Amino acid sequence: MNGKWWSIGAVIVLLSFVTLLSATTGSLKVGSLELVQGLFTGAGKNVQIVKDLRLPRIVVALFVGASLAVSGVLLQAVMRSSLADSGVIGISAGGGFVSILFVTIFPQMFFWLPIFAFLGGALACFLVYSLSWKSGLSPIRIILVGIAVNATFTGLGQSFNYRGSYAVTMVNQATTSIFHMKTWKDVESIAVYGSIGLVLSLLLCSWCNLLSLQDKSAQNLGLSVARARLIISAVAVLLSASATAIGGLIAFVGLLVPHIARLLVGSDHKVLIPFSALAGALLILSADTLGRTVLAPSEIPASIIMTVIGGPFLIFLLRKRDRVHGN
Repeated sequence: MNGKWWSIGAVIVLLSFVTLLSATTGSLKVGSLELVQGLFTGAGKNVQIVKDLRLPRIVVALFVGASLAVSGVLLQAVMRSSLADSGVIGISAGGGFVSILFVTIFPQMFFWLPIFAFLGGALACFLVYSLSWKSGLSPIRIILVGIAVNATFTGLGQSFNYRGSYAVTMVNQATTSIFHMKTWKDVESIAVYGSIGLVLSLLLCSWCNLLSLQDKSAQNLGLSVARARLIISAVAVLLSASATAIGGLIAFVGLLVPHIARLLVGSDHKVLIPFSALAGALLILSADTLGRTVLAPSEIPASIIMTVIGGPFLIFLLRKRDRVHGN
């Protein structure tokens, strides 16, 4: 068994361990055996509390992590840049702003939050593409334009915090990265949209591999490059938007996970995409579990933990690119 399969096995084992640890650890402690028995038999008051309050949070964190990580893989394949990430270049912020805007106007349509987030993410993605294009896509230009787009949409979204309406309060709960308010309805929503995006991303593995070639080479192999980029970008926006709508604004997951995944399993997207989904789920669930236990009963949002980790990592990638290009 080569190192690639060892890495996949290790991530699966760690993900299973952290999931069980997250379910049994907290202000209400439940034994592992008690939890498993209670879930199958329905017995035990503590198990029911865990089932209603803690398990939805765990499932949402898993889908959010997987969706953001795979979204990063797809965006990096399209832009041919390891610096692309939906949280960094403003796609998540665009999705969050449009979600707030639409649900403020139509509060009864709260269930359709991921669709509104998709529209906002698509708008932000279009702005980044169009404003970054200058005889090609420069990774540094993408980052700079993305930061500007991200700041604009973040500011617009925060301006709604002062309206004080019930609808905005609901959206603010949905777009923060503290998962303690999540319910099984949130699980249902992100499971539907997230699963669609993840399945579509697996079907696009071959296109992602071909996009790593020069455009002319990919076209000679029968790929319509423009159409492939458009479709892959749409799936990336769907994944990022659904994660943002339900899990909140969390940056750097799509930057950190794909980079480490390539070191462990290589650049073949047939392996890279599923591995990144598992690793992203592990990362966000670990961050959420750490955030709610290290200073219990207070909580540290997963977004803060990811910012502390991801900010220095982005600097590392930028310096690494400078060394590669001899600057």
